[in-house]
Amino acid sequence: MQIQPDMDVLISEVGPRDGLQSVARTMPTADKLRWIDALHAAGVREIEVASFVPARLLPQMADAAEVVRHALTLPGLTVMALVPNRRGAEAALAAGVHKLTVPVSASAAHSLANVRKTREEMVEEVRAIAELRRALNPAVKLEAGISTAFGCTLQGEVAEDDVIRLAAQCIEAGADESGLSDTVGYAHPAQVRRLFRRLFAEIGDRAGAAHMHNTRGLGLANCLAAHDVGVRTFDASLGGLGGCPYAPGASGNVVTEDLVFMFEAMGVKTGIDLERLIAARAPLQAGLPGEPLYGMTPEAGLSRGFSQGVLHG
Repeated sequence: MQIQPDMDVLISEVGPRDGLQSVARTMPTADKLRWIDALHAAGVREIEVASFVPARLLPQMADAAEVVRHALTLPGLTVMALVPNRRGAEAALAAGVHKLTVPVSASAAHSLANVRKTREEMVEEVRAIAELRRALNPAVKLEAGISTAFGCTLQGEVAEDDVIRLAAQCIEAGADESGLSDTVGYAHPAQVRRLFRRLFAEIGDRAGAAHMHNTRGLGLANCLAAHDVGVRTFDASLGGLGGCPYAPGASGNVVTEDLVFMFEAMGVKTGIDLERLIAARAPLQAGLPGEPLYGMTPEAGLSRGFSQGVLHG
């Protein structure tokens, strides 16, 4: 998605996919739709609404096509879905998504555990999905997200050369962009700056989003480090919902409310109304009563004198 005139950065909300598939319970479809509506009303303009995987594996995503169809009715919204393979991409394209994201792990061990394919096989999966996209709807964007880019709970250290080479291979295979994901919350700011600098040097403006986790409390610091070196798209999850099954006790993704507050306080425009964004926690809590939500900004409230010049489309 192009960053709009009222934005300096694009905040891509991943809670309806990354968040919901990480909790044990399944949110009723009607509640999902109300939550997505509230996010859109707050000014969020890119939402990862679902993943197209077999319902027996992720019952939380069984209503993916229905959720996509509803999200497509919201004006100005880029509707994104995760697809782990060609079959999932076929279903997502049939549903009408605007953007596909494919998880490609830089960790050999995580790749086998997560998608039961080697890294090399996943690059070929990206190639197959790119060819399918070209045949069915060339306007759909394709992102290859390099997961475990900063380390892996199964493998430990992940070589930076492997990360950069894999991103370049995904671009060569037909992805429009490739971002870096701190899947298990191992990253620190110096590492984030170094790796994104290398990514920009290798693939230029095809470098995609920073997807950070707050497992060890460094999520916002890592987003700021990525911004310092030129990243302008950031994944986040309302209430910090989500996490990774390979990081027990992880507090999940970067909290959208805190990330938006940080940028807006700095004068970096997100296009998102913070008060409406905090209000979007209500339909989330209604759909998942008792589910722990995180966020310092919703708890503390907006600081005295804080104001936004947000434009709504």
